Amino acid sequence: MLVAFSVAPSGSSDLSRENPDGSVHDAVAAAVAVVRESGLPNSTDSMFTTIEGEWDEVMAVVKNATEAVGRYGSRVSLVLKADIRPGWTGELTGKVERLEAALAEQEQFEGHS
Repeated sequence: MLVAFSVAPSGSSDLSRENPDGSVHDAVAAAVAVVRESGLPNSTDSMFTTIEGEWDEVMAVVKNATEAVGRYGSRVSLVLKADIRPGWTGELTGKVERLEAALAEQEQFEGHS
């Protein structure tokens, strides 16, 4: 399964007072560190971190990442989207590769019109 998630602190804490501009990069870095330390395939972009694995291992990482962010505020916001496809692996990159191939095919087709 693939899980894309975004986690951010809200409310105040001693750590959030050190960051008066409201940026959450330190908290996000703590979450991403948890993900990377998990050893699961993962990818981070400007909006989400996506991880791939079995249900229990992925959800454990999301929980641990959320707890890491909790140190930066009195509340935590978690957005999660899952693609549950039993029997499939390598989809973190496989989906993107199929998309790129489809785009290349469309460009080639449109170039011959």
